[in-house]
Amino acid sequence: MSAFSFEETISAFKAPPGTKLHILNLGVLSVDEAWLLEGANGSSVSNPNPTNKRRDLGLFAALIEHPEDGLILYETGCAEDLDLKWGAQRVDLFPRTVYTEAHTLPAAIAATGNSIADVRAVVIGHLHLDHAGGLEHFKSSDVPIYVHELEFKHAAWAVATKSDGGVYLADYLSLDTSAGLGLNWQTFADPHVELFRGVSFHHAPGHTPGLVAMQVNLRRDGTFIFTSDHAIVKENYHDAQPQGFLARDHVSWIRSSQMLKRLQRSYRATVVFGHDLDVVNKLWAEKRVWE
Repeated sequence: MSAFSFEETISAFKAPPGTKLHILNLGVLSVDEAWLLEGANGSSVSNPNPTNKRRDLGLFAALIEHPEDGLILYETGCAEDLDLKWGAQRVDLFPRTVYTEAHTLPAAIAATGNSIADVRAVVIGHLHLDHAGGLEHFKSSDVPIYVHELEFKHAAWAVATKSDGGVYLADYLSLDTSAGLGLNWQTFADPHVELFRGVSFHHAPGHTPGLVAMQVNLRRDGTFIFTSDHAIVKENYHDAQPQGFLARDHVSWIRSSQMLKRLQRSYRATVVFGHDLDVVNKLWAEKRVWE
């Protein structure tokens, strides 16, 4: 029986040589902090009318150049025509304040030297409108759209019953394939699954029932964990400060936080939060491609 070194064993879980990771810049939203952090902007006896702080949130997606499986896209950002797709009330609550042609999904992918036409798989962390709106670019294509089974079921229920605060939209769910405008939905139910070599996904319910975080084990730059909106901003993760109006299942959120922190410690991973501009700006200041 041949012996394997620790490094050789760990290497088996790494993405293949030549894998590259890009973090795409898809613009900026502005939101009231009460959506993000429990108790934010709340009044007290001593301060009955506090200033309502707002916060800029980055819109991100991750693009992986995978030598074996081609271009893999994790999340897609918002729809291009936000006013039309979201409606006046949502746009008033969450205006997109930074957005040019360069922030469109096709242009952001092109800036990496790739084409959206060459994307071979899309994985959605969760199906909220600011993470899945870009699925509009994959209608009538055969590109597989991977999503956790619980997330897909919950999104369909939320849209059909007009429940869950309107954070899911029928437009990008595209269930009608008869007109050739549907999406190639592929669901999975595993709590942890490696869909591509060195790229795995972890079920982290709380923010939504079927949210999945992505783990990418790179050979040179180490492991990255993308939390999607399990941690919208760094305070949700580092300070364990629960989410505000966007919180759903608090107990599951705590358990998911514990799981992701164990993963981070085990792999000494770099953690990328769902919308934290400061964290991603620091990463972009160092480099734009990780290998």
